Amino acid sequence: MTLQRLLPLALALTGLACDPAANRVNRPGPPPPHSNPQPGTDWELVWQDEFDGAEGTPPSPERWVHDVGGHGWGNEQLEFNTDRTENAAHDGAGNLVITARRERYSGRDYTSARIRTQGRYEPTYGRIEARIQLPVGRGIWPAFWMLGADIGTVDWPECGEIDIMEYRGQLPSILRGSLHGPGYSGGNNIGQDYVVSGARLNEDFHVYAVEWEPNRIRWFLDGTAFFEATPAQLPEGARWVFDHPHFIILNVAVGGTFVGPVGRDTVFPQEMKVDYVRVYARPT
Repeated sequence: MTLQRLLPLALALTGLACDPAANRVNRPGPPPPHSNPQPGTDWELVWQDEFDGAEGTPPSPERWVHDVGGHGWGNEQLEFNTDRTENAAHDGAGNLVITARRERYSGRDYTSARIRTQGRYEPTYGRIEARIQLPVGRGIWPAFWMLGADIGTVDWPECGEIDIMEYRGQLPSILRGSLHGPGYSGGNNIGQDYVVSGARLNEDFHVYAVEWEPNRIRWFLDGTAFFEATPAQLPEGARWVFDHPHFIILNVAVGGTFVGPVGRDTVFPQEMKVDYVRVYARPT
């Protein structure tokens, strides 16, 4: 895409940009059959970050790289993403906290953080999961997702994008899982909204996961599957581009095409607390 070539980072256009009207809530039918794997049984733990660092320390540079900038990331986002501990730091209680703040910084009115495992860890297939407590408020857009590691050479959406979890802060009972690829990206992604009952997603920690295998990806919330994608669901002539390494991303955006403007009643700072990120593989 032309916009990406104009931005300094190859992954500036994330593919999370969506037309809200094209992503209206669809209450899912009965979920497909699913498993709730435990380490050492169906899956084997192969990579993890438990975020046990001392209070105020940044995420591990051996595992994570910061995206720094305020380019809108192709989605008209309003924040400037920094590498400061004010925006991403361990809390000393076993969590990484990504904090969106209302503050004037480098020409933007908000700051936040976006971290990725690109160049550190780029799995192909597996169960990728994180235990997260989400922020809340109109215009707040947290996400746990993956991009194809070849984005620097093939561009987006050819590289593939797997959105494990994203949600609109003004709709705290609805999460979305989706795929973006050539011919099915942006507002035309292949995905599903999932409406939870009872407590809202920002009120506690929940486990968000995908089980990613050749020609099949399944999405889970707290062990319950709510969506499955296969090549058969792609538009006619479209290609499945998820059989190669992807890297993991955690971020909290402010504003943008998916969530709309920030609400006047949205309280800052807003925090996304991540207890852990873990990757499992099938035992060999």
